[in-house]
Amino acid sequence: MNEQLNNQKALSEIQDTVAMAMMNTSRRIMTTVVDFQELLMRYTCALKEIQTKLEVLNTEYNVRMQRNPIVSIHTRLKQSVSIMEKMERLGIPFSLENVEKYLNDVAGVRVICSYLDDIYTLADALTKQDDVTLIRTKDYIRNPKGNGYRSLHLIVSIPVFFADSKRNMKVEVQIRTVAMDYWAELEHQLKYKQEVPNENEIATELKFCAEEMAQIDLKMLSIRKRIEECTEKPTEDEILLEKLQKISFKLE
Repeated sequence: MNEQLNNQKALSEIQDTVAMAMMNTSRRIMTTVVDFQELLMRYTCALKEIQTKLEVLNTEYNVRMQRNPIVSIHTRLKQSVSIMEKMERLGIPFSLENVEKYLNDVAGVRVICSYLDDIYTLADALTKQDDVTLIRTKDYIRNPKGNGYRSLHLIVSIPVFFADSKRNMKVEVQIRTVAMDYWAELEHQLKYKQEVPNENEIATELKFCAEEMAQIDLKMLSIRKRIEECTEKPTEDEILLEKLQKISFKLE
């Protein structure tokens, strides 16, 4: 009888231990999920900060240069599955600290410009700002990838202020022309589309197209500069009048 009671007591203790372990595991999982969502929230806020800075620059150039260098701005937050898959490829154990330390592209901004010189003008203006720290630059315009890909990539860090703290967050900024973006979208389809007939032939054609588009970008920039050179420089009064006209309508 005593042995049976002891066995029941031991079994009960084991069940309690297992239940406690499961509860602790569930609590850790829920805590990680909540902390991960907060991390993504911080990246989202960093995207807003960078987007606002770019929009301010575009508005300024609209007044000062009478044209908008930025055609469009797109932001993207890396999906949770993609984050974990990339860390696995890199052989990095998953943790929130490792995500912030080792991944530079969780938050991404793609800026589409009209002309080649706009790319470097914007990059220079953005990275010169006091609260923007340039971590790394990869210039795939001057040094295209083997497949023809062209774009300027910046990894920057920016402080984001919250209710009770300040966090420096990394953002990848890609700046390219309309032609470069058009090419990259098509190449992306080829890269991730399964079982594409004549894939190597298409890749070769795409590389040739990239080279042609690069020449077109150069020609368009040259034409724009020639037009600007032929345009008479405005007088100080004309400049002032132009600025007054800009002020009279709602800035975008």
